[in-house]
Amino acid sequence: MKPRDLKSMSVDELWSLNERIVSVLARKISAEKARLDERLRQVTSHARRPYPKVFPKYRNPAEPSETWAGRGKKPRWLTAQLKSGKRIDDFRIDLAAA
Repeated sequence: MKPRDLKSMSVDELWSLNERIVSVLARKISAEKARLDERLRQVTSHARRPYPKVFPKYRNPAEPSETWAGRGKKPRWLTAQLKSGKRIDDFRIDLAAA
Protein backbone atom coordinates (compact mmCIF):
# COMPACT_ATOMS: atom_id res chain seq x y z
CA MET A 1 0.00 0.00 0.00
CA LYS A 2 1.37 3.37 -0.98
CA PRO A 3 1.38 6.40 1.37
CA ARG A 4 -0.88 8.38 -0.93
CA ASP A 5 -3.44 5.60 -0.67
CA LEU A 6 -3.54 6.12 3.08
CA LYS A 7 -4.31 9.80 2.59
CA SER A 8 -7.30 8.97 0.44
CA MET A 9 -8.76 6.48 2.96
CA SER A 10 -11.57 7.39 5.32
CA VAL A 11 -11.20 7.26 9.10
CA ASP A 12 -13.24 4.03 9.27
CA GLU A 13 -11.05 2.36 6.67
CA LEU A 14 -7.89 3.46 8.46
CA TRP A 15 -9.28 2.17 11.77
CA SER A 16 -10.09 -1.26 10.32
CA LEU A 17 -6.61 -1.40 8.76
CA ASN A 18 -5.14 -0.56 12.15
CA GLU A 19 -7.11 -3.36 13.83
CA ARG A 20 -5.95 -5.90 11.24
CA ILE A 21 -2.33 -4.82 11.69
CA VAL A 22 -2.61 -5.09 15.47
CA SER A 23 -4.08 -8.61 15.29
CA VAL A 24 -1.41 -9.82 12.84
CA LEU A 25 1.35 -8.32 15.00
CA ALA A 26 -0.09 -9.92 18.15
CA ARG A 27 -0.08 -13.37 16.51
CA LYS A 28 3.47 -12.95 15.21
CA ILE A 29 4.73 -11.68 18.57
CA SER A 30 3.18 -14.58 20.49
CA ALA A 31 4.62 -17.11 18.00
CA GLU A 32 8.08 -15.54 18.28
CA LYS A 33 7.84 -15.48 22.08
CA ALA A 34 6.92 -19.17 22.15
CA ARG A 35 9.86 -19.99 19.85
CA LEU A 36 12.27 -18.01 22.04
CA ASP A 37 10.92 -19.61 25.23
CA GLU A 38 11.55 -23.05 23.74
CA ARG A 39 15.11 -22.12 22.78
CA LEU A 40 15.71 -20.75 26.27
CA ARG A 41 14.48 -24.00 27.83
CA GLN A 42 16.83 -25.99 25.60
CA VAL A 43 19.80 -23.81 26.48
CA THR A 44 19.19 -23.73 30.23
CA SER A 45 18.36 -27.40 30.61
CA HIS A 46 22.04 -28.28 30.07
CA ALA A 47 23.41 -25.36 32.05
CA ARG A 48 24.97 -27.39 34.84
CA ARG A 49 27.05 -30.50 34.53
CA PRO A 50 26.82 -33.19 37.19
CA TYR A 51 29.64 -33.02 39.69
CA PRO A 52 31.13 -36.12 41.29
CA LYS A 53 30.35 -36.84 44.93
CA VAL A 54 32.97 -35.39 47.26
CA PHE A 55 33.83 -37.74 50.08
CA PRO A 56 34.88 -36.45 53.50
CA LYS A 57 38.62 -36.33 54.25
CA TYR A 58 38.57 -35.27 57.89
CA ARG A 59 36.52 -36.48 60.89
CA ASN A 60 35.98 -35.01 64.34
CA PRO A 61 37.11 -37.71 66.82
CA ALA A 62 34.86 -36.29 69.55
CA GLU A 63 31.79 -36.35 67.28
CA PRO A 64 32.30 -38.87 64.43
CA SER A 65 29.25 -37.64 62.50
CA GLU A 66 31.01 -34.29 61.91
CA THR A 67 33.16 -34.53 58.80
CA TRP A 68 34.77 -32.13 56.35
CA ALA A 69 35.68 -32.73 52.71
CA GLY A 70 38.43 -30.12 52.67
CA ARG A 71 36.39 -27.66 50.63
CA GLY A 72 35.14 -24.31 51.74
CA LYS A 73 35.60 -22.77 55.15
CA LYS A 74 37.09 -24.99 57.87
CA PRO A 75 34.55 -26.19 60.41
CA ARG A 76 34.70 -24.77 63.94
CA TRP A 77 35.68 -28.07 65.50
CA LEU A 78 38.72 -28.34 63.24
CA THR A 79 39.74 -24.72 63.73
CA ALA A 80 39.62 -25.15 67.51
CA GLN A 81 41.70 -28.34 67.34
CA LEU A 82 44.31 -26.69 65.09
CA LYS A 83 44.59 -23.75 67.50
CA SER A 84 45.20 -26.16 70.37
CA GLY A 85 48.32 -27.42 68.57
CA LYS A 86 47.13 -30.49 66.70
CA ARG A 87 47.91 -31.07 63.04
CA ILE A 88 45.30 -31.42 60.30
CA ASP A 89 46.66 -34.86 59.40
CA ASP A 90 45.59 -36.08 62.85
CA PHE A 91 41.98 -35.86 61.65
CA ARG A 92 42.43 -37.40 58.20
CA ILE A 93 40.11 -40.28 57.40
CA ASP A 94 41.96 -43.37 56.24
CA LEU A 95 40.12 -44.19 53.00
CA ALA A 96 41.63 -47.68 52.84
CA ALA A 97 40.15 -48.58 56.23
CA ALA A 98 36.81 -47.02 55.38
